[in-house]
Amino acid sequence: DQVLAARRRDAVVTAAVLALTAAAFAAVADHGLLAHLQQADDACRRLMISGRSAPVTAVAKVFNWLGLVYVTLPVRIAIAGFLALRRRWWHLAAFVAAIVLSEVLIGTLKGIYDRARPPGSLVVTSGTSFPSGHSVAATVTVVAAVIALVPPGRARVAWGAAAAAFSVLMALSRAYLGAHWLSDALAGVLLGASCALLAAFAVGELQGRWTARRSGSLSAWWRC
Repeated sequence: DQVLAARRRDAVVTAAVLALTAAAFAAVADHGLLAHLQQADDACRRLMISGRSAPVTAVAKVFNWLGLVYVTLPVRIAIAGFLALRRRWWHLAAFVAAIVLSEVLIGTLKGIYDRARPPGSLVVTSGTSFPSGHSVAATVTVVAAVIALVPPGRARVAWGAAAAAFSVLMALSRAYLGAHWLSDALAGVLLGASCALLAAFAVGELQGRWTARRSGSLSAWWRC
C-alpha cells in the first residue's frame, strides 16, 4: 500500500504548494508588500464586520471549537492509533511527521513574525497573529488524514477537495470572528497543506527506495 501513487504528479503538486507558501510568507516579511496586504486585510475585516449575523457567527464559533487542541489532539491520536493497529507504518510515519513539523513551525514562525492580532475578536485568543494556528492545525490534520487513510485514486482526490474546502472555511471563520487577519488565516492553510504534502512526499520517497532495495535483495537471494 503505497503512500504515493504518481511521484511526478505528487512532486509537482507539492512543489507548487510550497512555492505559494514561500511567496505568502515572503510577502508578509517584506514591509512594502505588507503595507499593501494590510490594506486588503483592513478592507476584508470591515466587510466581515458589516456582514455579521447571529447564525453565521454561531457557525464560525463551531469552527473555532473544531480548531482547538482539545479537539484536534484526540482526532490525531485516534488516526495514529488506527494506522498503528492496521500496521500501516509508512502512512503512520507520514501522518506523524506532518503533525510534528507543523507544530514546530507554528510557534517558531509566530515568534519570528510577531504580528499583532486585529482588535475586537469575538473569541478568546492568545499569542501573535501570523500565521493562524487554527488554520495550520486544521489543514495539516485533514490533509494528512486524507493522504494516510484514503488510497490513491479518485476517492483521495474527492476527499482532498473536501479537506481543502474545510480548510478554507476554517480560514474564513478566523477572519470573520476577528481572531486573525485574513492573510494570517490563508497563510496558515498554505503552511498546513505544505507540511502534509512535504511529509507525505518525503516518506513516499523513502518507501519507494526501501521497496526497491528489498525487491533487489530478494531477487539476489533467489538467484543464489
